[in-house]
Amino acid sequence: MQAEPALALTAGASAAPAFTVEKVPTKPIDGQKTGTSGLRKKTKVFTSENYLANWIQSLFSSLGDEFKGTTIGLGGDGRYFNKQAAQIILKIAAANGVKKVIVGQNAIMATPAMSALIRRRKLFGGLVMSASHNPGGPDEDWGIKFNYRSGEPAPERITDAIFGFTQSISEIAQADIPDTDLAVMGSSQYGDFEVEVVDPVADYLATLRMVFDFPLLREFLARPDFSLVFDAMHAVTGAYAGPILVDALGAPSSSILNGTPLENFGGGHPDPNLTYAHELVELQWGEGAADLGAASDGDGDRNMILGRRFFVTPSDSVAMIAANAQQCIPYFSSGLKGVARSMPTSGALDRVAAAQSLPFFEVPTGWKFFGNLMDAGKCSVCGEESFGTGADHVREKDGTWAVLAWLSILAVKNKDTPAGAPLVSVEDVAMEHWAKYGRNFFSRYDYEGVDSAAAERLVGHLRSLIDSSAPGTKFGAYELATADDFRYTDPVDGSVAERQGVRFVFTDGSRIIFRLSGTGSAGATVRVYIEQYSDDVSAHKEDTQAALAPIIAVALDISKLAEFTGREKPTVIT
Repeated sequence: MQAEPALALTAGASAAPAFTVEKVPTKPIDGQKTGTSGLRKKTKVFTSENYLANWIQSLFSSLGDEFKGTTIGLGGDGRYFNKQAAQIILKIAAANGVKKVIVGQNAIMATPAMSALIRRRKLFGGLVMSASHNPGGPDEDWGIKFNYRSGEPAPERITDAIFGFTQSISEIAQADIPDTDLAVMGSSQYGDFEVEVVDPVADYLATLRMVFDFPLLREFLARPDFSLVFDAMHAVTGAYAGPILVDALGAPSSSILNGTPLENFGGGHPDPNLTYAHELVELQWGEGAADLGAASDGDGDRNMILGRRFFVTPSDSVAMIAANAQQCIPYFSSGLKGVARSMPTSGALDRVAAAQSLPFFEVPTGWKFFGNLMDAGKCSVCGEESFGTGADHVREKDGTWAVLAWLSILAVKNKDTPAGAPLVSVEDVAMEHWAKYGRNFFSRYDYEGVDSAAAERLVGHLRSLIDSSAPGTKFGAYELATADDFRYTDPVDGSVAERQGVRFVFTDGSRIIFRLSGTGSAGATVRVYIEQYSDDVSAHKEDTQAALAPIIAVALDISKLAEFTGREKPTVIT
């Protein structure tokens, strides 16, 4: 950024040296529309002249005087460019009147940890530098998002305002302060502006201690007949796994896989699913499988749960956690306020809600919708099929929380299991659940990097199919009950979200859903969700792809997906 010294202004009035504020000329840059989880692009886009600075300045401009004199948080998932970006953000924050920024040491702060930090310290908000589960490195992805007062992703009124300012921005305010040493914990003062570098684990761990019975978990992990493996995928939870699982709960250090956070995630794709977490999957299907296998993603908000040769779908995981929460997790000992899931997530949670007479909500994809319900006291546990599970202890999905929730379920169910007797396993928990509630067979097909125009034509075709398909229309062996493009009216603030996914719901409860995802950095990701319910206990062990084969064929046929996208196979199947 090239500054104009003639525009420098004096700021600061403390004993520490004052700083000057330089007004840096700039101009709007296309493509800075914030999605459901922030702004994500290739790293080279963010490192181009003023790209990041424009968005940060637009954030502060959109908030006006609301943030002046406040304290905010800053951190991220450890990916390439985070440390340099933090210095840019600190200079712009100082120039725009922020009083203090609390930064995770080495610019580290997992997404759920940022939410916990905001809530525990009553911050105005926080900036998370992350592209979530996307790869990192000079040629890969980078991203940023703003979390608001309750620790939740910024509401649309803020993200829309940010975008508006990116379209008219003409200058960036930047403080002439030195770079802060983010490796050393402690405070640095620049005039009236303070930077405090903190342990990124401390506030988050304190929140988890409030939720779970740590002595019980420590006792369970000490059993010689129980084993755990946690794959941090060389991502941010590598900085949390040691202090939480090893130091606080006593798990052996050998239980942590890929525990060193790396700027490029070791060249891997830090997305905890059966395709990208292949090392963990191979371990869990091998002779040395652990009783509980788990993984988390780039910024620590997603999770995958595995038993021995057994995969728990995220849709099932949230339902099983909700079904066992009151008995197994002290935070929920007085019962759940309600439960919620994203629209594409399977109906497994719906059945738990009905059986336990719990308020239930179906919301669009995006954690901010859960946050509204939680702030209103309407929801305790929620989840998305995209490997996100969480609760109202924070306002983000939380990968480590999900792992400790499953540890808690296993610990309670094995409390009376004597040494040498077979432990209640992850698979046992699932089979018991399905026997009671039935099984919602569920799968998601992801087609990544699809040409955006082709993806839009596909969605246009599906919307026209909705218009021409009345209830009773047959699609293969399936009879249509209803078809729509999901529309949600928030019960808390009355806001409306439209065109959130094309749904075909059949008379037997089966569903096919199509949705374009906004989590990629280039092109479009087409997601196809397929679901079919069975209350036949004898069929509950059937392979998911085999059970869903007939309805998958219908989904691919009616959508003409191969014709529109040129893709014969999905990139990822979960």
